[in-house]
Amino acid sequence: MVSDPVIVRPGGHTPPVSIRLQDRPAEERPAERTAALDQVFRIEHLSAWYGTAQALRDITLDFPRNRVTAIIGPSGCGKSTLIRCLNRMNDLIPSFRQEGRILYHGDDVCGPGSDAVALRRHIGMVFQKPNPFPKSIFDNVAFGPRVNGYSGDLKALVEGALRRAALWDEVKDKLGTSGLALSGGQQQRLCIARALAVEPDALLMDEPCSALDPIATYRIEELITSLAVDYSIVIVTHNMQQASRVSDYTTFLLSGEERIGELVEFGPTRDLFTTPKDERTESYITGRFG
Repeated sequence: MVSDPVIVRPGGHTPPVSIRLQDRPAEERPAERTAALDQVFRIEHLSAWYGTAQALRDITLDFPRNRVTAIIGPSGCGKSTLIRCLNRMNDLIPSFRQEGRILYHGDDVCGPGSDAVALRRHIGMVFQKPNPFPKSIFDNVAFGPRVNGYSGDLKALVEGALRRAALWDEVKDKLGTSGLALSGGQQQRLCIARALAVEPDALLMDEPCSALDPIATYRIEELITSLAVDYSIVIVTHNMQQASRVSDYTTFLLSGEERIGELVEFGPTRDLFTTPKDERTESYITGRFG
């Protein structure tokens, strides 16, 4: 049997662990599967529930590779549910269930033989509130590689992750101090460095700037733009200006009277913000509701 291939990012780095992929090389796969590889995620008829309460209904869309895709919409429309489906974080909620398919580089994340832990090594996640571990700055970044059995130059790996997170120059002389002693914006960049240290292919960000001041928010937005060269990024945000500044594509979700999130519109951010196809999109963007 051919060994499982790993996914290589355009930046040249190879993630240390792969999810289980098909044993056939890409050139032998069906044409529709090969075409799917142009997308980092393909969502097909996704519906989701928490117990008997439905959160998402029949979502179908693609997230392009090496682009920033924003998910916008009013509170309660299922934005966080959607982004957490991408790396199976919702699996940790006992009452959660979903229908439909999510393909990551053409492979079903919930298919037979799929490994949620390995999947999350490929797909990093940054949460709304900075959540550094009560450890040193160095140990925060080194945590993931150590757990994964990394045997290379750990100091170089930590430095590289901190540089990519635009934090190295600010912390290089205090790597032994607690990550909790950093400012809010620095803590969030530390969490991004921690996610990058395991060499992910994609990065999910669930309202990463909502707890930060404008200056820290600006630094994170600059960072998102620079990281999109090597990573596929999906960001949930309530901030319309932020979505327009940092994203290449935007997804607009809305929940109606039934409080079930549905896809209203998806497209290039410039088009969606200037010439939306759905009047509900225009109403939301201009602040007439939501």
